[in-house]
Amino acid sequence: MLNDRGGLIEILDMPTSVVTVSGKVRNVVSAPLLATMIRAHDPSEVWLEKVNARPGEGPAGAFSFGRGVGVIEGVVATLGLPLTTVIPAVWKKAMRCPADKDGARTRAMQLFPTSADLFKRKKDDGRAEAAMLGRFALGLGEQNRTSRARSNAP
Repeated sequence: MLNDRGGLIEILDMPTSVVTVSGKVRNVVSAPLLATMIRAHDPSEVWLEKVNARPGEGPAGAFSFGRGVGVIEGVVATLGLPLTTVIPAVWKKAMRCPADKDGARTRAMQLFPTSADLFKRKKDDGRAEAAMLGRFALGLGEQNRTSRARSNAP
């Protein structure tokens, strides 16, 4: 969650439930918990990174990933919220975010220095990218700022 100036207020991790699939324990996105979380924060819109299966990913992983995206889209639709998707290349360029995960964490620490502890672990790359995507959604990317400055010039 960001304020209207792009300052970090809160990080909410994706709510998951533990399920057993073919004898293996897995975490999956929890639709009821996600709906509760979204309702509690009452957003006016939701932004989601538009991604595809990763190269080299097996069928089970790709299916699981797609299922998670579908749960998110379904919950947002059920709540009647507008959903905007953006490809990673667009928001990452605007936020000057490197493609690699460690680079994303480093960039998030630069943009949100008072919240740097939220991005210190290797597995916090998703948090870092979500925070930067939120900032991009507010129109606070580097390219957006430059465009606004030019359009406001006399």
